[in-house]
Amino acid sequence: MSVEIKEVKTRKQLKDFIYLPEKIHKNHKNWVPPIYMDEFNFFNPKKNKYFGYSDTIMLLAYRDGKPVGRIMGIIQKRYNELHNENDARFAFMETYEDFEVFKALIERVEQWAREKGCDNLVGPLGFSDKDPQGFMIKGFDQPIVIASNANFPYMPKFLERLGFKKKVDLVVYQVKVPDKIPELYQRLYDRVMERFKDKIKIYEFRTRRELKPWIKPALRLLNETFKDIYAFSPFEEDEMDEFANRYIYLLDPRFIKLITDKNDQPIAFFIAMPDISEGVIKSRGRMLPFGFFKLLRAQKKTDRLVLLLGGIKEEYRGMGLDIILGKLMLESAWERGFKYVDSHLELENNYKIRHEMEKMGGEVYKVYRIYYKPLK
Repeated sequence: MSVEIKEVKTRKQLKDFIYLPEKIHKNHKNWVPPIYMDEFNFFNPKKNKYFGYSDTIMLLAYRDGKPVGRIMGIIQKRYNELHNENDARFAFMETYEDFEVFKALIERVEQWAREKGCDNLVGPLGFSDKDPQGFMIKGFDQPIVIASNANFPYMPKFLERLGFKKKVDLVVYQVKVPDKIPELYQRLYDRVMERFKDKIKIYEFRTRRELKPWIKPALRLLNETFKDIYAFSPFEEDEMDEFANRYIYLLDPRFIKLITDKNDQPIAFFIAMPDISEGVIKSRGRMLPFGFFKLLRAQKKTDRLVLLLGGIKEEYRGMGLDIILGKLMLESAWERGFKYVDSHLELENNYKIRHEMEKMGGEVYKVYRIYYKPLK
């Protein structure tokens, strides 16, 4: 049976696109489904503002009239302009172990990107680094956290077979939560606190009401500190509200740490959350009618804390604020009974963060790779 490629145009095709991965990963124990009500918003150009400044194409592959693969092509024009690039991206790719289907989808996106005049095709990479990115190349037997790809080993092999090369790797650290703060770390913390005595304020939170006024200031700081990070797209003011409304119900305020200067201007922060993957798996990504309660239960039962975002204002880097944040987060993790902290994805050349993870005893246990292929 030949492979037929169709562009997603109808509501039925969109549903097939969104739900196809759960069929492909039916017997994949480590796969974590998305939260589907978020997926329908994400792939809706009227609700996802990234569509407004991107060219996109969404494709389904069919055999015998049944969907057997999917891919999305993206030209993130705002990012390309800011970074003087002319790249197209592919993302959200899923296929069974069928090289012919994989090849047909990639080649169709390559054709589309060439017609748009792009220089390279890179991926897996979505609208920004906040979307799942990279194919996993190490750690296939390890637990997956939400918003991370859980591809089968054949996916990167297929891509390399088609001539794609490494663009950059992203590493994930696992830090074992100690029974007590290591003596060296405590001494460094005391030294930094003495240096910043009466110069900074430390905020820890217990309720979402306490946290909410600080979300926008923290995201503005994130824009400033992440501006040179590969694939990062800054938040617009209205996107900050959307991001906050989308995720605040999942966040536990106890695992958000903020440092301001004496004038209450944010200069450093960490955001982490208890791993909810088990709850998403048990609810099959469906929040109604009882999925949300499964998420809350998973947050209470998990032994893993996932670091999501963090940043330090440029003029304060290298002065030890990361030590303060790290110690506070480890203390909260220990109080809650967590056994592990997951760093989420870190660029392989982000040596400052990697050094911090290793200083806390972290080891790389998963690796993801973003690929590229010249189109000219």
